[in-house]
Amino acid sequence: MNPHYRKKVAFHTLGCKLNFAETSTIARSFPEDEFERVPANQKADIYIINTCSVTDVADRKCRQAIKKFIHRSPGAFIAVAGCYAQLNPDEIASIPGVHLVMGTTERFDITGYIKNASKKGRAEIHSCELSSADRFMHSWSVSDRTRSFLKVQDGCDYKCTYCTIPLARGKSRNPGIETLGLEAESIAET
Repeated sequence: MNPHYRKKVAFHTLGCKLNFAETSTIARSFPEDEFERVPANQKADIYIINTCSVTDVADRKCRQAIKKFIHRSPGAFIAVAGCYAQLNPDEIASIPGVHLVMGTTERFDITGYIKNASKKGRAEIHSCELSSADRFMHSWSVSDRTRSFLKVQDGCDYKCTYCTIPLARGKSRNPGIETLGLEAESIAET
């Protein structure tokens, strides 16, 4: 293999604007000297699918997206992260062609998981216990969309019967307003 070859990595996001901000943050964590970012509609060596699980329809769209990327590039490394992966890791891991499943917190360490992962018969699952999801992972999107999005809160303390956010993201947490102000200023300068 060419030592100067950069693996092609594509990102696909389902769900809310928060997921888009988090995908943008995750994408920036891939070193440019090792990875070339390509659009999700192109063939890639690695696909990162950031999922949603608000409804049964969202879950179905996630499964369809996973299968679409497996079909597009059968030899690609498929990593699935996010809310659906947090809530149903075994279901996702049972899809032939999926190699890595990460919960809502682990996805921010994805580059380390990908560098150390290998294709096995069954997907590796890294899904945290939400009781340990007490750290706030700063996220924002830049130049991925028309507008930038800044994550100001994660999780929720309410237990609405129809909502999966507390189950998928844990308790409400956020940084201080001063930190958010500095992050907003930084985004505005880019």
